[in-house]
Amino acid sequence: MSSPQHARAQASAITSGKTVPEAEAAPTSQLRELFDGPRLSPGQRRVAQYLIEHITEAAFLSITELADRVGVSQPSVTRFAAAVGFSGYPALREKLQAIALSTLAGGPGEENRANELQAAVDAEIQNLENLRRDFADPDRVIRIGRALSRSTPLTVLGLRISVSLAEYFGYAARRIHPDVRLVTRGGSVAYDALLQSREAGGTWVLAFAMPRHAQETLTALRVARGAGLKVALITDLALGPLADEADVTFATGTGSRLVFDSYGAPGMLAAALLQAMTDADPERTQARLEKYEQVADQHQFFLRD
Repeated sequence: MSSPQHARAQASAITSGKTVPEAEAAPTSQLRELFDGPRLSPGQRRVAQYLIEHITEAAFLSITELADRVGVSQPSVTRFAAAVGFSGYPALREKLQAIALSTLAGGPGEENRANELQAAVDAEIQNLENLRRDFADPDRVIRIGRALSRSTPLTVLGLRISVSLAEYFGYAARRIHPDVRLVTRGGSVAYDALLQSREAGGTWVLAFAMPRHAQETLTALRVARGAGLKVALITDLALGPLADEADVTFATGTGSRLVFDSYGAPGMLAAALLQAMTDADPERTQARLEKYEQVADQHQFFLRD
């Protein structure tokens, strides 16, 4: 029996020589028009994206099967159906089946689908569009950026697949913050680092938690909260055990079209928080950046382009 990731690898295999015309496929256009109007939660956006990407199969799934495929609860699917204007999932599925049958019958669009790489980019663009809508009110990003800026030390946590996002944030944050502590190992190592950060006067942890969500990340967040640290979480789900342990959660979609996820929107969220930290203390920012540039020039850290 193949694993879910093996099946995903087969489904996302790149096909050579496949091109796409300028016009978008008709079924995809119908679904985007159906789903783009309402303001959807991150979990609901995942349902919408799955339906867009797998319409010919997803339209015939039961509510239990669809929830399992997307990784959400059955009530979440029901709430999604209501959010996009249907009385319940059966009514939504009837609409989806009409669109799917049109496609299977040779209607416009199936032969014009984007190739696998283009479809993956399209999915990331949609994630970024959703994030752009979330940024219409930047107050929460500004407020948390200020709080992270004031936390000395500031702990940045990212385990397993989330290490790369944590390292990016930590690398940049060290240019503008005097004491950034990066935690990329779980277990007792994370436990020690979090306790030491709190004892040193730290007040906040910024944590990254991308799918698949690790049990050790949940344990680390509980340790942080137990030690008296506040937690800001960047993840893909607004609800669930990880979000339950966070003081504030920034939820945004990840690209899931290829065998391994891509993180355009979470990366943009991290950059936005860095900008908010920069703006929170402009004098400190300027002084630290100028000092870093002097050291970089002195030791020739970078090539002269």
